[in-house]
Formats: sequence, structure tokens, C-alpha cells
Amino acid sequence: MKIDLTETTSSKINAALVQARRDIGTPAIGMVLTLVIVTDEENAYDSLKSANDASHEHPSRIVVVVKRAGRSVRSRRDARLDAEIRVGADAGSGETVVLRLHGELVDHAQSVVLPLLLPDAPVVVWWPDGAPPDLAGDPLGALGQRRITDTYACEDPIGYLSARSGAYAPGDTDLAWTRITPWRSMLAAALDQQTVSVVTSAVVEGEDENPSCELLAMWLADRLQVPVKRTVSGGPGLTSVRLRTKDGEIVLDRADGALATLCMPGQPDRGVALKRRDTAELLAEELRRLDPDNTYEASLKFGVARLEASAEAAPAKATDSPETVTGPKADAAAAKPAAKPAAKPAKKAPAK
Repeated sequence: MKIDLTETTSSKINAALVQARRDIGTPAIGMVLTLVIVTDEENAYDSLKSANDASHEHPSRIVVVVKRAGRSVRSRRDARLDAEIRVGADAGSGETVVLRLHGELVDHAQSVVLPLLLPDAPVVVWWPDGAPPDLAGDPLGALGQRRITDTYACEDPIGYLSARSGAYAPGDTDLAWTRITPWRSMLAAALDQQTVSVVTSAVVEGEDENPSCELLAMWLADRLQVPVKRTVSGGPGLTSVRLRTKDGEIVLDRADGALATLCMPGQPDRGVALKRRDTAELLAEELRRLDPDNTYEASLKFGVARLEASAEAAPAKATDSPETVTGPKADAAAAKPAAKPAAKPAKKAPAK
């Protein structure tokens, strides 16, 4: 069932939701959370589709906030709220409210969303793209216990990672981090089998400017306390990780974006499923936990500091293969003073 409301209010939207549930014969509310999606008209359809797919695992009330500030001075002053309500088969396993904010109402979106939140239920705020630098300080972000963004959608992913490190608050997370969960699980399981071997260094290979590759390098540098080299490949996405030990290399290689090969010293190579997941699967994973992700926080803050240190220590001239080194050795290189030039020998006085 779909209901369109023009020039409406939050109270009228709530009344329409109650009436719609009665009309389809489901007056009880079985939803576990409120998911607030902050997006624009261009990305609203895809974001809502991913959220509806994720709602089959997490029944929720989905509130989509589409901001339309307007171009002319008159349109910016003309504050108006239009809403589209979906219940039943049109709303996945919950309810959907699409809010289109016009004019000055764009600057007060939190006052419109607040009355539509489910009582006594957690709130998750998701920015599919265009997330603010300070998620917890944003008026809509302040409503949520969990705040989800996607660094991959930013114009400058690496710069945004640095900004996220400085403005991190408990509850912040990133779908770029969620994408590497299978990689982290596989690498951790491989290291558990190699209890005697000690990792001395690591190499992470993937697409240039890919935040998931950077976050995986940050995580390895944080957990293993070893230098991690970041190299560039043609993709797709993250392609391989090499952990160097005295007994040989532990290699997890995925060239096609679907099936990976795990190679460990003294064991036969094995194929493992490591497909690239869609947004609905990533969102469903994030909605499974609503507590702060301390591992993400530690990796983000530790890794960004290493990236900045390695950038300061890098030579000025460009190399044939771009790479970044993170880890304790990067700090040592940054702190090491520059070598002084050798003194020239003194000239002999001419003989008289």
C-alpha cells in the first residue's frame, strides 16, 4: 500500500501509518529499529532498495530524508514537507516513509524525523554518500546510536579517512570497513594455523584510492605491529594480501573478485569463497551490532597516523609503482633526521 501526502506534518504522517496498518490487517508493530537514510533524489531509489532487502533480516521503520533546498530565494523560503508512505509488500518487512523537505525545512530535518522514530527502539542513521565530516555532531546523526557512512562514495576517500579519524565518535562505522570483514576473518584464521611463525611485514594490493584497501593495511599494521606496504593493482577492489614470515609467505589472492586462493607454508593451496558483496548485505551486517566498533576505531586512528608519517618520510620524486608504508618503521623513518652532506676537503695553500 502506498499513500502520498503533500504539504503535510509529522503528526499527519504518524496517523496515516496507524491507519495503513489497520487497513492491511497488521496493527501490531514488530520492528526492531528505525533506519534513517539521508540522501538526495538521485540516490534515493538504490538506497531504499538496499534498505528494503536488509529489512528482511532486520524488520525496521525506514525513514528516507530527501533534501530539496531549491535554487531561487523564493523556493528556499517556501518551507514544505511532502511524504510517501509504504506499508505491506511495498515496504519489505517493515514500514517506509519517504520525506521530501523543501525550502528552509531542509535545515531543520531533525525536527521532522524525531516524531517518526519508533519508541524504545535503537536508531541507525545512514548516509549512502555526501556524509558530513562530523557524523555525531550532525543534527540527524545525533539521533542515532549507530552512524553508517561509505567512504568509497567520496571524491577523496583517503582524505576523508583522515577527517573521519579526527572526528570519530563511538557508534561511527563505514561500509568500506564492512567490505573487508571476510578478508580479516580469513587472515585471522590463517594466522591461527601458523602459531609458530611470526609475521615480519605485509603487503596489501588493490585499486588506487580504494578505502577498503587502506583500512585493511591499517588493521594489519595495528594488530601485527609490523610495517605494511600498500601497492596498486588494476582491481577489482582488493586483490591480494601477503604476510611475510621466516617460514615463507601467507598469501590470500583474489584476482576475479569472487574466488580467492589461500597459500600457506607447508600446506596445499586451497580455494576460498571471497565474493564482492552488494550494499544490502553490507548494511545487514552493520545492523547486527549496535555497540561501538572498537577494532575499527583503533585501526582508523592508528593507521591514519602511520599514513601521515609515511607521507612525510616519502621522497619528493615520483616512483614507477605508487606505494605507501604503514607501521612502526614508517614512524622511525619520519623521526629520523636528515643526513648532513659530507664536508668538502680543505684546499691546500699554493706553494710560495
